[in-house]
Amino acid sequence: MDFVVVWPHFNPILVRFGPLEIHYYALAYIIALIIGWRLLRRLARAHPPVATGEQIDDFLAWATLGVVLGGRIGYILFYRPIFYFHHPNQIYAVWDGGMSFHGGFIGVAVAILIFCYRRGIDPWRFADRVAVPVPIGLFLGRIANFINGELWGRPAPSWFPFRMIYPESGSDVPRYPSELFEAFLEGVVLFVVLLVASRSERLRRQPGFLAGMFVMGYGVMRSIAENFRQPDWFLGYFAFGLTMGQILSLPMIVVGAAMMWRAHRADQADQANHAVTVSTLE
Repeated sequence: MDFVVVWPHFNPILVRFGPLEIHYYALAYIIALIIGWRLLRRLARAHPPVATGEQIDDFLAWATLGVVLGGRIGYILFYRPIFYFHHPNQIYAVWDGGMSFHGGFIGVAVAILIFCYRRGIDPWRFADRVAVPVPIGLFLGRIANFINGELWGRPAPSWFPFRMIYPESGSDVPRYPSELFEAFLEGVVLFVVLLVASRSERLRRQPGFLAGMFVMGYGVMRSIAENFRQPDWFLGYFAFGLTMGQILSLPMIVVGAAMMWRAHRADQADQANHAVTVSTLE
């Protein structure tokens, strides 16, 4: 069945109180941080515990700064450095979009390292627990992208059952609703995988394994989703038909796999040492 719809022209502003405007994009970040914070408090208590509830509360502010500053700086540096160099007054207009996940990822990673160093917490174990709620923010962020009518998909073939026309694209060509694809892959699928994995005490005992699973999983999901998403007009395609999102995600797949391998090997070594100790005592 051929099903083509026109993007419904959502108002990106949820509520306006005089000069104060609340955008769906900002609301997505706020809700994601609140839900992630509550889930992280529960995950941090799971055996072996990694942090107290009070420490998780303190980390919320660090995570917020890491996401916002890292996401915005990453977008400026990775995607449009020349534009923002000539238009510095636009750097602060985050309500118009323009946040890079890869930049936010780096920002949160730095926040975790500094926070854990100052609190005396194992950063690998802490990162494992932080990684699990992250896809919630990715899901809500992609829904906000859809509401804003941005990051639309590539032209879809006539056989594809659900196509969408984005008037903002400047044409009436039916396209993939790529924001929804990304919300499903980066948000729903990745969250379910991490949540199920986090229920295993064996995996929780391997410092860095869950974090590595997230890093590799996101790289894979983003690389797949980019095949349906129209590249930014100011960037286009790179060598071998890759997009900027794929170029930034490919190293994540390698790094994430290396983190999982390291965590698994370390766990095997600990078990071997424990077996030797028990044998010696006997």
